[in-house]
Amino acid sequence: MTSLTRRIIGIAAIWITVLLLGGGYALDRVLTSSLVENFDKQLEYVLNAMIAASEIGPDGEVRFNRPPADQRFLEPYSGVYFQVSGEGADTFPSRSLWDRRLHVDPGHYDVRLHTYDSREFEDEPLRIVERDVILPSSNIRWRFQVAQSREIIDHQIKELRTTLIRAFAALGIGLLVLAALQAFYGLWPLRRVRKEVVAIRSGTQRRISEDFPREIFPLVNELNQLLAHGEEQAEEARRHAGNLAHALKTPLTVITNAATAQAPDLADTVCREATTMRRQVDHHLARARAIGRRASAHARAQVWDSVEAVERAVTRLYPDVTVDIAGDKQAAVAIERQDLDEMLGNLVENAAKYGNGRVFVTVEQVGDKGVEILVEDDGPGIPAAERESIFQRGARLDTDKPGTGLGLAIVRDVAEIYGGSIRLEESEDLGGLLARLCLPPA
Repeated sequence: MTSLTRRIIGIAAIWITVLLLGGGYALDRVLTSSLVENFDKQLEYVLNAMIAASEIGPDGEVRFNRPPADQRFLEPYSGVYFQVSGEGADTFPSRSLWDRRLHVDPGHYDVRLHTYDSREFEDEPLRIVERDVILPSSNIRWRFQVAQSREIIDHQIKELRTTLIRAFAALGIGLLVLAALQAFYGLWPLRRVRKEVVAIRSGTQRRISEDFPREIFPLVNELNQLLAHGEEQAEEARRHAGNLAHALKTPLTVITNAATAQAPDLADTVCREATTMRRQVDHHLARARAIGRRASAHARAQVWDSVEAVERAVTRLYPDVTVDIAGDKQAAVAIERQDLDEMLGNLVENAAKYGNGRVFVTVEQVGDKGVEILVEDDGPGIPAAERESIFQRGARLDTDKPGTGLGLAIVRDVAEIYGGSIRLEESEDLGGLLARLCLPPA
């Protein structure tokens, strides 16, 4: 079961064997029946000729008005015999029977032809045809019997079966060789795929070639896309590590310089730069978690459940803020629930923090394009010229409120990782800021 070639050949061998056995048995029955039927017709012809030539002699016994045409009836133990017998009359056997007699069963009356095999002669199996006849000028029921040795027909049947076995064995071997060739050459493209994958692993090529049969091409195409996806993830990881290193380099340099110069405000410098480094680490960790969970093909989250969970958490943090929810309760997105909670938590918490007490969350299914989540507040909003810059890491419009300035940056990065987007607009209903989060449908 671990080899496709063996599996294909095995199934073919079983099916070919079943078909050949069934076909051989049926053909053997047909041909054997035909031989036996032809043999019986010859005996029947002789029996009818013998009955037609029979008459009652002056002594009341049966005699033939013409001698039998087959000379084997005159040769002792020739293998061809006849016998005429009647109740109370002498038996009239052929000379070929010599000192033997055919068995006569008085228990049945054969008006029609009765054909059967007999082993009454120990060294010679017989095929017998018999019939009961009442001849003119006689009241006796005469039984006419014609028998012939089965050696000829058995020999013919044996030769026939030998020929059938040899022919079907050769046919079976030929079909198995054909199945093996089909399996070997049919699966050859898969062996090519394996060789090219080995070449990719060794670094001699980057993609699998596309000159494959159309049955294999979808697999090759998916493998190439998987390789491209792996390269993208590796490049993204390298870029992510480079960005993190670059982001931490400046704060570390500042701390090192301050410590080397024994600056009097060293403690404040360390605290300030450590806060900056923590923001960068939190941001990059959030991106890394989102990228890792994006690899799951079964990512799915119910938007309404996540919105309700965020609403309960924000209400506990900001008891004076009212969060209203409306929209499609069945909407689902192709995002891990944890990442969806993090994005909605940042958006709703910002709306509650910078608004004047009212937050409105709307969930809308936009056809097959995706799901839109609108988060509106009644705060002062953000000027259109500053809406793009607010997505930069650490950007904050109100420094009096607690926070790291990473909320919107994390939301945008996570949304883009999953193929979504976010943009800021003005709320027509509440007059504050409207955050329009677009996410792919599940």
